Amino acid sequence: QVQLAESGGGSVPTGGSLRLSCAPSGYIFSTYCVGWFRQVPGKEREGVAFIDARGRTTYVDSVKGRFTISKDIPKNTLYLQMNSLKPEDTAMYYCAARYQSCSGPSSAYNYWGQGTQVTVSS
Repeated sequence: QVQLAESGGGSVPTGGSLRLSCAPSGYIFSTYCVGWFRQVPGKEREGVAFIDARGRTTYVDSVKGRFTISKDIPKNTLYLQMNSLKPEDTAMYYCAARYQSCSGPSSAYNYWGQGTQVTVSS
């Protein structure tokens, strides 16, 4: 069983930056896809950014050029650097992991963190 612990959320004005962190309970980066989803109340969970075991990354179009996902293997930590934040980025952000593949909906991800709130004011 993998546990994921997120941190780094908060409130910033439009144009601000935040960095989210996610620390897995085990060393999964070599075999798992890990990434970030976000959810606004009343809406479906949306995939934001993912990084696979080889380090290949994918992003939802709305964050390309603004968000960067990375993983620090020695520190066993996943990051999401969010720059040029917009009010529409306001959501609960969840770290998630699944074995090998990054493809598929949120239901394909086996492990989830508790979520961290990001609020961007206009």
